[in-house]
Amino acid sequence: CVLGDLAGNAAKISQYAEQARLQGAQLLLTPELGLCGYPPEDLLLRDGFYQACAQALHDLAAKTQGIAVVVGHPLERDGKRYNAATLLRDGVIAATYLKHELPNYSVFDEERYFDHGIEPSVFDIAGTRFALNICADIWEPGPAFLARDAGAQVLLVLNASPYAIDKQESRYRVIRERIAETGMAVAYANMVGGQDELIFDGGSFAMDQHGALTAQGAHFAEDLVMLEIQHPLRPVGKKVAALSVEAGVYRALCLGVRDYIGKNRFPGVLLGLSGGIDSALTLAIAADALGADKVHAVMMQSPYTAQISLD
Repeated sequence: CVLGDLAGNAAKISQYAEQARLQGAQLLLTPELGLCGYPPEDLLLRDGFYQACAQALHDLAAKTQGIAVVVGHPLERDGKRYNAATLLRDGVIAATYLKHELPNYSVFDEERYFDHGIEPSVFDIAGTRFALNICADIWEPGPAFLARDAGAQVLLVLNASPYAIDKQESRYRVIRERIAETGMAVAYANMVGGQDELIFDGGSFAMDQHGALTAQGAHFAEDLVMLEIQHPLRPVGKKVAALSVEAGVYRALCLGVRDYIGKNRFPGVLLGLSGGIDSALTLAIAADALGADKVHAVMMQSPYTAQISLD
């Protein structure tokens, strides 16, 4: 998604909802704050931003037919502001969950903008009882316990979880901890794309009630992962192979460059080459991210440049 592009993000959600519906899905799970993009930062201090998001959500609900859709968005209610996830069903807002745990460390600053939710949100689709959590909620035991105690069988988690080396293994570990504590299955949807210094790596997945990995979506690329609930606690789908550490780092760098250039609408990049491996690697990343036609290289020689570098 593109931060602040409410119409474009809503259109993409609607497109994936229709694609999922045509493949037989009854429910679509989208990432955290997918309607507006993450992190919205000081846009969240503007009343007009919440009003625009509410209107975009209302319009999206009216277009959503034949499939239930969970959408992440900011919400203003009774003078408080929340990081929310809403279930759209049969053209209307059917349920809303308010994020409980607000991270305020590293790259996160949610205490500045949001109030805490305190209630679970559980709903039924085709005989399976689903509950919602949002990103940091799953890293603490409390919200998952509330969902389990409210009767949930499958926990749906909306995420805008930034990439770091070995981050996917950390996610698996935390999800398995929650599964061991609650006995619920989990479907984990993560954002994809670059936003300034942050890179969201996707890698959405599902685990059954035993903590076995039952589905794995693409890394560093948008993907629609179809899950079949084989019985109430076993969501099963395709499995994409894991990336090596080196491949993951390279894909992250390419994605960050592509989205920074693309979202700022720059026509391309100009790169000074020294002949060393560092500038050669930077050139390779730029070309793979943008296409060679958008990369222009200039040899920046000095009196100390070796002939082999020029060659």
